Amino acid sequence: MSCLFFFHNRLTLHTPQSILNVSRLLKSLPDERNNPMKINEQYHNLTLLENVTYEFLGRDGETHEETEPILVEHMMDVYVNERLTMKLICIPEHLAELVLGRLFTEGIITSADDVDQIYICEFGKRARVILSKNKSGQSHEENEDYVAPTPTCCTGNRVLNDYFITDQPMMPVTPIPWKKQWIFDLADCFANGTPLHSQTWATHSCFLACDGELLFQCEDIGRHNALDKAIGYALRHNVDLKKCVVYSSGRIPTDMAIKAIRAGIPVLASKASPSAEAVAMAKEYHLTLICAARRDRMKLFNGNNPTE
Repeated sequence: MSCLFFFHNRLTLHTPQSILNVSRLLKSLPDERNNPMKINEQYHNLTLLENVTYEFLGRDGETHEETEPILVEHMMDVYVNERLTMKLICIPEHLAELVLGRLFTEGIITSADDVDQIYICEFGKRARVILSKNKSGQSHEENEDYVAPTPTCCTGNRVLNDYFITDQPMMPVTPIPWKKQWIFDLADCFANGTPLHSQTWATHSCFLACDGELLFQCEDIGRHNALDKAIGYALRHNVDLKKCVVYSSGRIPTDMAIKAIRAGIPVLASKASPSAEAVAMAKEYHLTLICAARRDRMKLFNGNNPTE
């Protein structure tokens, strides 16, 4: 599996020991042209890092001044059918994917077909989403005072109204056969480092794969944002999430499990640990949950044993 790094809209390739042919990997990427949804992204190469000077204080009494890059927090307002619906704090990369994934995991849309267009301004500060007529024509009980936090690793994201949120219950996912090597390959990709994390040690990352092929990886301030970006990428590019494996750098509480289940993802793996409630939820909804997934070992908390 090759590790794809999308950084400032450029594609860089890092290759762990288990490498697939690059041309084969690129040919496997789905075609966005089959998706009727229109996406207009006006932003380019927004600031991701800022050099900050600080005073180093050592236990042995050493003191000196150092300068290093740190992450810049980016805020984006998301308007759905002209209503301010969400405020997101994130890294300004893959913003359309973030918006699309968040709409999906919040229950505002059930597929990419529910979205006519997504527009993101040149500064990446405002996203405008127009839902398809069948979605926008639904009746909802409006509550203008509704303000709820959207989990994003304490980044302060908010859902500002529940006008578009549906009450559809979560459905169990359909398990798929999976291989240990798929998870080890993703752990290799994480261990090899991602661009922003290598410079700051301050991001979470998420990897989307299908049948052993790595399709997408991303970084963000919060692990929830990173997962939503991976889900949004799949929706944008017509990837069948029901056949996918997702690997996250962050711990798996119930809100992360819910995102995977709502997306229909059958296998959720993580470098970190789950909560007891997330394990119970995985059992209830048939989610294959693999945690503490490192280059040489993993813990299977729920799901069928690997095929090999």
